[in-house]
Amino acid sequence: QVQLVESGGGLVQAGGSLRLSCAASGSIFSIDAGGWYRQAPGKQRELVATLNSGGSTDYADSVKGRISISRDNAKNTMYLQMNSLKPEDTAVYYCHAIMGGRVLRGQGTQVTVSS
Repeated sequence: QVQLVESGGGLVQAGGSLRLSCAASGSIFSIDAGGWYRQAPGKQRELVATLNSGGSTDYADSVKGRISISRDNAKNTMYLQMNSLKPEDTAVYYCHAIMGGRVLRGQGTQVTVSS
């Protein structure tokens, strides 16, 4: 079964860093493109970072300069490096990826930033 599994979330103090991972398994295809979005309680889902097939990236204004998306094709894994974290970054973070023409989504990982 093809699936994406996120990891790396947790509790961190404001100003700290986390690296989220999104590992794909069960597919003969590599991650062609993808991104990360987040959802906080009572707030709308927000797309925070995208990575296209050519390697170009884009970021939400709320995280620009603090977050970086990347992928490792050898490991079929996508990453989200988050620095200078703020309490308002607290949310469940989900990855999505296009693999072999299919859009896959992970189950989410909780990120909590304390002030």
